[in-house]
Amino acid sequence: MSPKALAGVFAALALVVLLIGAGFALAGAWLVLPFAGLEVALLAGAYVAYARHAADYERLEIEPDGVRVEVARAQGVARYRLVNAKVSVKDGRVVLRDAKEELEVGRYLGAEARVELAAELQKRLIRGHAT
Repeated sequence: MSPKALAGVFAALALVVLLIGAGFALAGAWLVLPFAGLEVALLAGAYVAYARHAADYERLEIEPDGVRVEVARAQGVARYRLVNAKVSVKDGRVVLRDAKEELEVGRYLGAEARVELAAELQKRLIRGHAT
């Protein structure tokens, strides 16, 4: 779901919660309203946490002599270039390694998809080194 669509859902939920809280307050149960406000604040916090990472991604480009990796997270975009990279799987994590650094990839994938990613990377890197 896009951040804009989720914002609409959260806004509708917040409106319903506040209307119910206001209804109870008008009926004399005014203590419901502060809790409704707290619920709306928690919804807003959940939305902000989701929206910060909604556009996170990893992009891998196989080159003849290695791999170029671009990782976008809430903090920004980081770019790596691993020459003569090797692939390994450690504790369910896919790790690319060259002589200088080690980089985990596929962190947004499920366990089965990470295994498939590791196999595909291994195949393509071997093919790239052979040419």
